[in-house]
Amino acid sequence: MTPREAVAAVVDPELRVVTIDELGILRDVETDEHGHVTVTITPTYTGCPAMDVIRADIGAALRAAGHGDHEVRTIFAPAWTTDWISAGGRDKLAAAGVAPPGPSGGPVALSIGVRCTHCGSPDTEQLSRFGSTACKALWRCRACGEPFDAMKAY
Repeated sequence: MTPREAVAAVVDPELRVVTIDELGILRDVETDEHGHVTVTITPTYTGCPAMDVIRADIGAALRAAGHGDHEVRTIFAPAWTTDWISAGGRDKLAAAGVAPPGPSGGPVALSIGVRCTHCGSPDTEQLSRFGSTACKALWRCRACGEPFDAMKAY
């Protein structure tokens, strides 16, 4: 397994249905002529508590694939954006009941609401800006009454 394949398969510890590649956290994987692997990641936001676990999981995945000589670099610029979530990642989040934001489409994004992940209704309300993790908010559907998480748009 290549270093890129090993790292791309690492699952996000807070959003267990997507990999760090699908979430857009994985920025680059380089291998030099001596076999040293450098992985570059960007957190979803500065201070994300999952980053220590992600770094450890990347190291474990590389060692398991036979690439023990490695380092993980964290960069903050450009800042992560929900635009970096892959289409497949968006589908997986929605299937798991987490409403992913749509692509921003430009410098000013306008969001009328979030569709319910249970029934698809746009008649929803935000209950709390803070959901089960810091990168999600808690919403409720007015049509079916079910609560659900929605990824915060950055």
